Amino acid sequence: MMMKAKRITALAMASIMVLATVLTGCGGKGGEEGKGSGDGGSKDGVTEVTFWQLSTRQEAFEPMIEEFNSTHDDIKVTASYYDTDGIKDACKVAASSKTLPNMWFNWGGSLGGFYVDNGLTYDLTSYAEENGWADKFNSNALNLCTYDGKISGYPTSYNVLGFYYRKDIFEQYNLEVPTTFEEFEQVCATLKENDVTPISTAGLYGWHTMRFIELLIEHYAGAEQHDAMNTFDESWDNDAVTKAFEKYKEFVDKGYFPDGFLTQDPNDTLIAVANGQCAMDVQGQWYDGNIIQNELDVNNYGVFAFPSGDTNRMSSFAEMTQFNADNTDEELAACVEFMDFCYSQENADKYSEYYNLPLPTADPKMPEGQPNVPVMIETGEKNGTFTITDQAFPTEVADVLFNCQDAVANGEMQPDEVGAKIQEAIDSYNSK
Repeated sequence: MMMKAKRITALAMASIMVLATVLTGCGGKGGEEGKGSGDGGSKDGVTEVTFWQLSTRQEAFEPMIEEFNSTHDDIKVTASYYDTDGIKDACKVAASSKTLPNMWFNWGGSLGGFYVDNGLTYDLTSYAEENGWADKFNSNALNLCTYDGKISGYPTSYNVLGFYYRKDIFEQYNLEVPTTFEEFEQVCATLKENDVTPISTAGLYGWHTMRFIELLIEHYAGAEQHDAMNTFDESWDNDAVTKAFEKYKEFVDKGYFPDGFLTQDPNDTLIAVANGQCAMDVQGQWYDGNIIQNELDVNNYGVFAFPSGDTNRMSSFAEMTQFNADNTDEELAACVEFMDFCYSQENADKYSEYYNLPLPTADPKMPEGQPNVPVMIETGEKNGTFTITDQAFPTEVADVLFNCQDAVANGEMQPDEVGAKIQEAIDSYNSK
């Protein structure tokens, strides 16, 4: 099935819309001058709180905020919206100027950990214990929102990633879902022979291409060594990293990724898959929602775990809402009440395509009309998972990995130089 022309245009214009969003949203109160949570407080008996969220979820959050505000005389929520990398930048700028909102979207691991290290996010450990979060949330999600022993955010999703693929393209060329790494390579070769680019990826910002590279590292290192590398208990200067980047370079040279992928926006990778130019994309279970939002037939897409080895583990990560460390008791209570409202099962059902479902609760409900979601969740539980690299790594180290990806693809660095470069960044980080 081909993407409708109007949807292709909408996706292609995403980066332009994002720029406009950042320019209007940079303040924190819908274009007004940003303000820290301590400036919100209560006005005429109304607790006003600010919220930063992803622009891809704006169509759901705007009506929810309107409903919440209309049914809560004592709370007013105002939101601003950013794209994936725009919200990272906006939060870092606000952190340096002490103008963070009362609450903001973030990821777990090292990305959220920055705000813990710098005393900027509310330590929810005691609050969670007092309010039974251990019984309320999925334990994996809660663990991924815990950094340095502190619960640093309200869990909003638990995600696993796999290979989405076009079923009709596989059927057209008599391809089976690969169960070994060798079969995966043969699938890629057959697709390329028939003028279909095997893997849709985009190197701008680094994190999307990283999703495939970390699977290659899992394949060559194995689960135990890979985990030890990600916790910095074992050096990255090893043969597994070299072999992974040699294979990555081989895939680049064979044209298994789109032409010019290093400068392409990762938010646009669905376009090439929808148009049949590419057959596969490394994505999480939110992809079902993206497919539905773009008026594509979700039944035309399947998913499989990358055949990396004995376990075929999948990468995983959590999303959360972090609360400003300077929130008053009233502001914190208002923020949590708003989160409970937005991440209720009722609203998740109502706006399902804008959520990374299922909700990260202890007893989650699978979304209707998103057939790949239960497959992803069940496969992750069966195969096991590892923390996605850009959440396992501090930003300083992840940036070096991203630079190495580009350099190897461009022929500016040899694969056997990558491990030492990453380990140098780890040693520098550890010495601080």
